[in-house]
Amino acid sequence: MPLVASTDLPTFERLKQEGENVVPRDVALRQDIRELHIGLLNMMPDAALAATERQFFRLIGESNQIAQFYMHPFTLKELKRGTDGTAHIERYYESFEQVRRDGLDALIITGANVTQPDLSREPFWKPLIEVIDWAYESVTSTLCSCLATHAVLQFRYGQKRRPLGFKRWGVYSHRVVDRRHPLVSDVNTRFDVPHSRFNDVSREQFEAARLHVLAEGDVPGVHLAVSEDLFRIVFFQGHPEYDTISLLKEYKRELGRFIKGERDDYPPLPDNYFAVRTQAILDEHRDHVAAARERNEPVPELPESLITKTLDNTWHDTGEAVINNWMGKVYQITNNDRRLPFMEGVDPDDPLGLRE
Repeated sequence: MPLVASTDLPTFERLKQEGENVVPRDVALRQDIRELHIGLLNMMPDAALAATERQFFRLIGESNQIAQFYMHPFTLKELKRGTDGTAHIERYYESFEQVRRDGLDALIITGANVTQPDLSREPFWKPLIEVIDWAYESVTSTLCSCLATHAVLQFRYGQKRRPLGFKRWGVYSHRVVDRRHPLVSDVNTRFDVPHSRFNDVSREQFEAARLHVLAEGDVPGVHLAVSEDLFRIVFFQGHPEYDTISLLKEYKRELGRFIKGERDDYPPLPDNYFAVRTQAILDEHRDHVAAARERNEPVPELPESLITKTLDNTWHDTGEAVINNWMGKVYQITNNDRRLPFMEGVDPDDPLGLRE
């Protein structure tokens, strides 16, 4: 079902050009199709702001639920922005006050760049708690991505993330550990998910918080879990929304930091992402970088065009399926009254009716 281009946000036009089903607001208003209003609390830095919009909007728009999807992006004013990011937000984003006033059916909260070892010292900490507390009482379901998952585990469940001592990044295999839950209905029992993080919340911590793990991997640990009521909060530690080139772009940024002297070590390759031939190209490029630096010459550009065409995407279909299942349950719960998700007949402690 379509995304509704309710504003002139460039992401809508970009997705339309990619072949996604996007309709103008005036067309949507003439169609007798159920509306679902989805919030996106986008906390990503300016360089990733628009890409993150596209990634999550795309997953929502690919859902096959019989609904029109209205997207409501907003952010937190406490996050430091540059001139371009501020202009983008002022023109295209709503405020949290608007979102809270008008209500949502579901909410997605992205990750964010952090500068403090303890999340509670970040400037976004208190306003983020305000959003999540409001959503828990007023929104059918909230999906937390990576850093947002870590923040909720800390302030709501008392489980602090733990430093890994290195950056876990790459594409990793996972398995479904509870096939009964509707979020993983008809999902491959084994599937890939990208990860990119320095910290981890372990399965033992999820279980100590009485949360329900749905999918995990031997290397990356828990990827998908849900709150104690089995639906009100959905937790991702990985990034199923990533584009095929997302990890390549991240590698390129880290390489740039090394060249500028902002990091001491040459960035390692993401795990299980580059083909053997591509790794050889990158190893050769590393030699060229070292030689150029030694001779105090300009560093050669990363041969991005050669690399891009060798990349495989082994995670998008499963991510799309999980989001489709999520949207399906949101639609089911809110079908009688969109802005009263926990109306009469829906148990707030068991909104899916799964408990015996």
